[in-house]
Amino acid sequence: MKLRTGLLLGAAFAAGALVGPTSAIMAEGFGWHLLPVAWAQDSGHSETYRLLTLFGDVFERVRAEYVEPVDDKELVENALNGMLTGLDPHSNYMNAKSFRDMQVQTRGEFGGLGIEVTQDNGFIKVITPIDDTPASRAGIKTGDLILALDGQSVQGLTLNDAVDKMRGAPNSKIKLTIKREGVDTPLELSLMREVIKIQVVKSHLESNDIGYIRVTSFSEQTDSGLRKAFAQLKEQAGDHLHGLILDLRNNPGGLLDQAVAVGDDFINEGEIVSTRARHPEDSQRWNAKGGDITGGLPVVVLINGGSASASEIVAGALQDHRRAVLVGTRSFGKGSVQTVIPLPGNGAMRLTTARYYTPSGRSIQGLGITPDVEVQETRAEQPHFGPEREADLKGALRNTGGVAATDAPPPRTDLPPMAREVPKLPPENWPTFDPSKTDTDFQLQQGLAVLRAMPVGKHAAR
Repeated sequence: MKLRTGLLLGAAFAAGALVGPTSAIMAEGFGWHLLPVAWAQDSGHSETYRLLTLFGDVFERVRAEYVEPVDDKELVENALNGMLTGLDPHSNYMNAKSFRDMQVQTRGEFGGLGIEVTQDNGFIKVITPIDDTPASRAGIKTGDLILALDGQSVQGLTLNDAVDKMRGAPNSKIKLTIKREGVDTPLELSLMREVIKIQVVKSHLESNDIGYIRVTSFSEQTDSGLRKAFAQLKEQAGDHLHGLILDLRNNPGGLLDQAVAVGDDFINEGEIVSTRARHPEDSQRWNAKGGDITGGLPVVVLINGGSASASEIVAGALQDHRRAVLVGTRSFGKGSVQTVIPLPGNGAMRLTTARYYTPSGRSIQGLGITPDVEVQETRAEQPHFGPEREADLKGALRNTGGVAATDAPPPRTDLPPMAREVPKLPPENWPTFDPSKTDTDFQLQQGLAVLRAMPVGKHAAR
C-alpha cells in the first residue's frame, strides 16, 4: 500500500506494529532472545541499548505486578502512541481499526456525530462541527471542550478511544458533557448518531452573478466536487459570473494532493507549495499545470482561525500569486506534513515528515496566513478556553527554514482602493449570525463587497 500524505489538523478521526530495534528488546521481554549481540556490544549504541533495556524492564514489571491483568497488545500500542504523540501534536499511532476509520474519513463518509476534534490537556477539544450533522444541529461550537461521554470522564482516554466512544450505530444516543468558555456550568447535550456523509463542497449563487463555494475539508472528493460546483454555478449564472467566493473558514485540512489540485484550479503557472524534509532528497515541490477553471475571474478567499493546513496551502498559494484577495482573520498556522505509513498487522503511524512552504518561501508553522483584508466575525470579543492556534499546542514545531522578513513579498498594491475602508468589525446593530441567512454573515458580506470592487480579468470567461 502506498504512503498517503495528509495535512489534517490534529488527529481528528484517526489514530501498526512494532518495528526496528524495539522489536528485539520486546522479544527479549517475552523470553525470546533476538537482540543481535554485535549491535548490543557497539559502544555507539550503548545509551540507546540502555534505554531500550529500561523499557523492557518496565514492560515486564507492569505485566507482572499491575493491580489487574493487562493485555500485552494494549501495553505495546499505548507505548507506541506515547512515543509518537510525544513528538508533536500531529504524529500518532493507529491500530488496525483506527487506520480503517481514518481511511473511511478521507473517503468522505463515516459514522458518528460529525465533529473534528483534537486532544487538549486530557480533554477532547472541538476543532469544528461539520455542517449538517448531529453535532452542528445540537449547537456544538469550535473551542468547546468535551469533558465526558455518557457521564464517563474522557480524562485518561486516548483521542482514538474517545472518538470510538462517540461513534456507534445510527439512531443510537450519546450524551456529551461540554465546557464552553463564558458559560459557568457544563452543558449536557444529547445527540443521535447518524451515518455522516460529508458534503465537502457546497455552493450557491449570490445575487445571480457571484459564485460561492464552501470547502469543508480536503478529502478524496474535494477537487472533483469543486470543479463540478463551479461548472454548475457558471451554468446557473448564464455564463455571466462576475467572480467567486471560496470559503475555507473552519476547514481543518486533509489530503495534500487535494490541496495541490485545488490550488492548481486557480493558478496558471508557478509553484503551489513545497515541502522540506529532514533529508534534502526527500523535499518536494508542486507546480501548477495550467488551466484556471474560472478563466481569470476575480476570487476572494475567506479564512479564519479554524482554517488549517491544506486550507492554508491553498490560501497561501493564491495570496502569493496575487490570484485572490484573502478576507477574514489569521489562520491556524499548521505548517507541517504528516505521512501515513502502513505497518505490519494492518495498523499505521502518522508521522510528521516535513514542513511546507508557500510559493514565496514562507513557513506558516505557528504563524498562519494573515488576510489581505482583516474582518472579524463579530464585535464581541471571542473568549478562548485553552489553545487557540497551532503555536499554542504543546510540542508544536518551531517555525524554521522560511524566508527572512527582508525577503518576504512586498505589500500588495493590487487591492481595490475600497479595501482600505472595509470595516474590521460589524456595526453595533448587526444581526446575530444565522448559517441559513447569508446576509447575517459579516465576513462574507465584506468579501462580496471586495469582490465586486475587483476588475474582471481581460481573459475572464463571460
